[in-house]
Order: sequence, then structure tokens, then C-alpha cells
Amino acid sequence: MTSNKLSLLQQAASLKKEQINLPDSAQLQEALLSVEKSAKKEKKHYNFSDLVGCWNLRFITGTKKSRKKAGIVLGVGRYIPQFIKIQITYEKDSISVDTGRVTNSVRIAFLNLSLSGPVKFLSQKNILAFDFTSLTAKIFGWKIYDGYISNGEVRDKEFYQKKLSEQAFFSYFLIEENASRSHAVRLIAARGKGGGLALWGKNLKNEE
Repeated sequence: MTSNKLSLLQQAASLKKEQINLPDSAQLQEALLSVEKSAKKEKKHYNFSDLVGCWNLRFITGTKKSRKKAGIVLGVGRYIPQFIKIQITYEKDSISVDTGRVTNSVRIAFLNLSLSGPVKFLSQKNILAFDFTSLTAKIFGWKIYDGYISNGEVRDKEFYQKKLSEQAFFSYFLIEENASRSHAVRLIAARGKGGGLALWGKNLKNEE
């Protein structure tokens, strides 16, 4: 993995409100592809504990098919706009070291939607399978819905018996930390089952 490629990802992952001097979308996508290729050669294995915490979604790409449908809206990739906050949170449970829960939340102005459900991490493949079985919706902080969705209670109970081919998943190819005296940038990058790429930055205490 070349340091300049990693530097681009760190720059994008640590963006805050100002969102200035960001890598070009095409340049960032190329860096993600390069790092993914290097990761396949290095065959480094991660653990679910490496993912535990809250992460801010910074950048996404679609597959060639989805990009064609989206046209200039998505292009080769897109940074998440400032007015949208998308976070993914991983938590361990007591079943095993490789299982837990995930919550994916989207906040736009006064509306906050959170999807949650079970996860399992396959460390030999760096794959995290998941299912969103519950939804919490809030408007102006008031909870208007909190419960299972789409037969979620049954899916929750049967999740660990399902084959990977039947589940949604992320294939993580980078979990990186860059520590210095002044700051620490943590980031994770993955390819989804549908083929798109995503980059998240660690939700640090000094970030809003």
C-alpha cells in the first residue's frame, strides 16, 4: 500500500464541516481501488473488535450499472453532503467475539432514521454480514416509530443460521489508524455485496 494513496483516504476520512481541499472524487476512487488491490495481495485479517465504534460515512461509489442509472448525480463517486449525517455503529454482544449489532443512522435536519440488526464477522475473509431488522424514527427528537420491520423479529432469530449468499455484507479491505502527536485519523473502507465502495471516518469526540 503506497503512502500517498493512504494519505488521500485519510484526508477524505477526516473531513469536517469545512470540506475544503478534498481529493477529487475520481482520484479518491482510484486510491480506494488501489488499496483494495494491495489488501488482496497482503491477505491481512481483521477482527470484529477492530470495527467496534461509531463511524461517519464520508464517500460512496456505485457499480457501473448504478452509476449509469444515476448519471451525473453519482458520477464516479460522491462525498456525503454536509446537511446529511450518516453514521454506522458496531457493538459487540455476548454470543461470541465475532457477533454483535449494527445501527445505521441518517440525520437530515429534524428527521432521524436508524436501522439496526444483527451482524457476524468472518475474519478469514474480512466480511461482515448484516441484516437490518428494526427501525427507529424520530422527528424533532420525538420518537414516532420503534420496532421491527419486514418480518424483522423472525429474521433476527434466524440470522445466524443463514448462508452468506443469502445475506447483505461488506467486505472490509482497510481498517487503518494514523496516530501522531496532534491527531489520530481512523478510517475503514469496504466493498458492498452490490459492488459499490464506501469510506468511513471514525466519529471522534471533537467532531459534531
